[in-house]
Amino acid sequence: MKLVTIIGARPQFIKAATVSRAIAAFDDITEVIVHTGQHYDANMSDIFFDELSIPRPDHHLGIGGGSHGAMTGRQIEAIETVLMAEKPDFVLVYGDTNSTLAGALAAVKLHIPLAHVEAGLRSFNRKMPEEINRILTDHAADLLFAPTETAVRNLKSEGLPAERQRLVGDVMYDAALFYRERAKEPKWFEGLSVQKGNYILATIHRAESTNDPACLTSILQGLAQADAPVILPMHPRTHARIREFDLEVPEAIHVVPPTGYLEMIWLEMHCAAIATDSGGVQKEAYFHGRPCITLREQTEWVELIESGWNTLVGADTGKIAAALSSLTRPEEGKPLYGTGNAAELIVKLLYEDAQ
Repeated sequence: MKLVTIIGARPQFIKAATVSRAIAAFDDITEVIVHTGQHYDANMSDIFFDELSIPRPDHHLGIGGGSHGAMTGRQIEAIETVLMAEKPDFVLVYGDTNSTLAGALAAVKLHIPLAHVEAGLRSFNRKMPEEINRILTDHAADLLFAPTETAVRNLKSEGLPAERQRLVGDVMYDAALFYRERAKEPKWFEGLSVQKGNYILATIHRAESTNDPACLTSILQGLAQADAPVILPMHPRTHARIREFDLEVPEAIHVVPPTGYLEMIWLEMHCAAIATDSGGVQKEAYFHGRPCITLREQTEWVELIESGWNTLVGADTGKIAAALSSLTRPEEGKPLYGTGNAAELIVKLLYEDAQ
């Protein structure tokens, strides 16, 4: 069996690596990895692939930048060319990027079976391009690998056939377990004079958090009122907006350089709590047993809200400050994202379906 995996953003490489490791257990499965180039990242060097044990792409399309329509259209054209040459038995896509949708459309137009990892996620905010990408991909896919029971309910509510749905758990949990032992302390941490277990880890990067100066200011002011020191790895977009708007970061916030994945895992494991606008970091907080506040009005990961691990606060200074002062660690309950074998289940189900 031959699989073509389509990915275009750094987090997708980490998710796809879990499945690639499961594929390695099969002698008769060949995987061809296609990187669209949607998110250019200078850090995706040999060190990135070696440290994270990630297979290097077989095809790098170099398509990033431009409008959503232009990018997606160019990606469809290039992916179609690869698929016609490779003739795979399945195309595998992840998540909700433009690369995900482009891979999905290229596959279905060529009548190649399509599988979607992280199927069924919904924020119910159709203004988010990611929401449109994930909905369209789900409705095009032949196999829907859902990470949670909530995701399965979403697929059912949209009338998608039950025979296409598979509840497998979350490959990000697989990744968290694998990389936990490889996490490393950032070189700059000791110089902050911040105690392990007694700081708030914050991340801010989404356009809706950073493009409005009032919104960004509210978030920074809310974080500054935390009872513990705040560590903020500064995303390039956030840094650019702070300079553009001539904003001052409060002294209570320790601004540090952007971190690599293994450093981020270490910071998550050793913090007291997390404040973020990232979907992935919300889950990683849970994986490492840390309460989280989310600087958004909606989240795809509603089970984190329902279980008390996560609190939605938006960009409201008062809500952020109040949530940070009252964070508690919920009691352990039923695992929300599987048992850490999602990748194995995905490969097994793909293999069985192709027979």
